[in-house]
Amino acid sequence: MPTARPRHFVTETDDLAAALDAAATRWPGLSRAQLLVQLALEGHKAAQHLHDERHRRRHAAVREHSGALTGAYPTGYLDRLREEWPA
Repeated sequence: MPTARPRHFVTETDDLAAALDAAATRWPGLSRAQLLVQLALEGHKAAQHLHDERHRRRHAAVREHSGALTGAYPTGYLDRLREEWPA
C-alpha cells in the first residue's frame, strides 16, 4: 500500500519469531507484521507505565523527606559559606 510514512524492515530472528508466535496466541488472526506492531505498541505502553511509576515513587520520596533537614543549619549559613569563596 502506498504511503508517505517511513517503512521499517526487520529480520525475523529466532527470538523475534518466538515473540511473534507467543503474540499470535494473544491476538489470533493477525499477520506477523500486525503482530509486530502490536508488540511494539504494548512495549511502548509498558515502558511508559514503568516511567510513570518511577516518577511517582521519586516524587513520593521527595514529599516524604521534605523538611527532614529543617533546622540542621543555622540561619545565614549559606551566606557565611559563600563569603569564604574567592571572588
